[in-house]
Amino acid sequence: MNILGTIGRPTAHGPRQDPDMTNHQDFTPAPAHRPRQEQNRTRKLQLIPEALARSHMERVQEAESQRLAGRLARARRLDRKSRRLQARAERASRLARRALAQAVMQ
Repeated sequence: MNILGTIGRPTAHGPRQDPDMTNHQDFTPAPAHRPRQEQNRTRKLQLIPEALARSHMERVQEAESQRLAGRLARARRLDRKSRRLQARAERASRLARRALAQAVMQ
C-alpha cells in the first residue's frame, strides 16, 4: 500500500480545492518550519511518559482514598459493635448484681 506524504504531513485525499489548476506544485513547507514541527513532535513524544505518570498517580490517589473510606467504615462498624457488646455486658452485670442482692436478702 503506497501512501504519499509523511506522518507529520499526510497528503490530502479527495478532490482539490481548485480543479482548474494547471500549474500545480507539491506543497513543501519552508525549511524554517520543519525543525519546529519536528521539535513539537519530539516534545509531545517526551511528554507521553509524564502524562502516563500523572494519570497513574491520579489512579493511585483515588485508590488510596477508597481504601481510607473503607477503613473508616470498618472502624465505625466495629465501634458500633463494641458499644452494643459493652451495653450487653453492662446489662448482664446489672442483672447478676441484682440476682446476687436478691439471694442475699432472702
